[in-house]
Amino acid sequence: MTRDFKVRMNWLKFMYIYTIIGAGGFGLGMLVAPEMIKSTFGWPVSEPIVMGIVGSVYVAFGVLSIFGLRSPIKCVPVLLLQLIYKSIWFIGVILPLLISAQFPGYAIPIAIIFATYIVGDIIAIPFTYVFAKEQ
Repeated sequence: MTRDFKVRMNWLKFMYIYTIIGAGGFGLGMLVAPEMIKSTFGWPVSEPIVMGIVGSVYVAFGVLSIFGLRSPIKCVPVLLLQLIYKSIWFIGVILPLLISAQFPGYAIPIAIIFATYIVGDIIAIPFTYVFAKEQ
């Protein structure tokens, strides 16, 4: 017996392209031109090791999303991981800063960008397929 799952293939492909351009490009910028990225977003001076780790992870998301264009369903875990870590960031970092009235202005663009990824991933990820019981 097979199940039919609703898959928004165009949304999936869009989110992979968005991740390639957004996360991949941003991560590459963090690795190649970290000072430009920091000045563009008004970030305070940061430690180069952490900047390099974050940049590398974002580039990895971009590279894995290239594979997602070829096999959108097989690569859904890439979008799922992206959805989960960005949601945790909102709950664990942004929400406490907002509650304590210590939200820095330089975090606004990143929060907006992350929110677009969260909404896009929620629309694109075929949750019924991902969480379906194997038969």
